Amino acid sequence: MIHEVTGDLLLSRAEMLVQGLAPNDDCKQGLARALRERFPSMYKDFRHWCHQENPAPGSLWSWRGVDAAGKQVRIVALLTQEPPAHKGGHPGKAHTEYLNHALHELRKLLISDRPKSVAMPALATGVGRLDWEHVAPLLRTQLGDLQIPIFVYARYAPGVAAQEPIATAL
Repeated sequence: MIHEVTGDLLLSRAEMLVQGLAPNDDCKQGLARALRERFPSMYKDFRHWCHQENPAPGSLWSWRGVDAAGKQVRIVALLTQEPPAHKGGHPGKAHTEYLNHALHELRKLLISDRPKSVAMPALATGVGRLDWEHVAPLLRTQLGDLQIPIFVYARYAPGVAAQEPIATAL
């Protein structure tokens, strides 16, 4: 069940947060930067994983940790973009084929792990520079039939908690 919402994803009450990244991303922009600042150990673990595994675009990485209040946090990074051309460089553009492969991997993860709810931005449309008109159909095809509430933060409103239908019953 996909629900498009307006608000600040960092205020979501979803059990799992999903973001789009590039392999070896320095997480210096947008949501990635906010998550890096909030969860420095997540960023450190992601960088270590990238150096160890040399992941390809189209894959995913999953992390579990604890926030400042002691609440468990689950973050999944979909590798939707080309890696930076050089160390310290900006990630490349996202590609629909990478996004589609990563969403397929996310689908498998959601079916096996069965989180109560998921929140994500309009994947690959910010730094990744894809059009929502191309992303939305992929999202609906890969995840639309799942019985997990998926909150897509299609419009960013800083500091505003979105109306997440069904999440209040969790």
